Amino acid sequence: MTGSVVQSWVRSSAWLAAIVCGSLATATASAQDQVKPGDARHGKAISYTCLGCHGIDGYKNAYPNYSVPKLEGQNPEYLAAALHGYKSGDRSHITMHAQASTLSDQDIADIAAFFAGKPLVSAHKPVGTAPAAAALCVSCHGQDGVTIAPMYPSLAGQHTDYLVRALMEYKKGGRKNPIMSGFVASLKDEELSQISEYFARQRPALSTESRPYTRLTVDRSHE
Repeated sequence: MTGSVVQSWVRSSAWLAAIVCGSLATATASAQDQVKPGDARHGKAISYTCLGCHGIDGYKNAYPNYSVPKLEGQNPEYLAAALHGYKSGDRSHITMHAQASTLSDQDIADIAAFFAGKPLVSAHKPVGTAPAAAALCVSCHGQDGVTIAPMYPSLAGQHTDYLVRALMEYKKGGRKNPIMSGFVASLKDEELSQISEYFARQRPALSTESRPYTRLTVDRSHE
């Protein structure tokens, strides 16, 4: 394709993506109107099992092997939506399904508020140039990986291997989201890696929630 044709396609696709993003956000928000705003204090009190994986920096899912995602700085609306996805089975992960299945909608909102902490705020200074394959991604997830709408995840500073895994799950059906599945359907594995590496470099970055003091986290450097 010529340069002008490519630019026109990107503009049109980005416009469509923005409309879809807005429509999905409205629909999801309406479905959760009955839940009170998340209580981070209660969320912390009931999230001790979550911290077993999400409270250890660099911790990896055993099989298949990939980094457990960083959650601090994420949007609580997105975290709640993700937990509902694991609970309903729209996201395939045995451990997450088992955990989410025990939670009420209010518990989910509270846990999401705790892990999110203070959501990232865009500095509007993307690191490097987004690869061509990410032309649609930035319409919802932002040029610097800080999302433009709270119902969608910020990707800045997320583990590269986790992002690759998430994209592959959308592509293969492990995550049942028609919009994301449509976006990644035609992308090659190499392009998925390029997208993931780009967003992992962005700043400000997501981080791992601090885990309470335990025998696993105590600093023994003085011994």
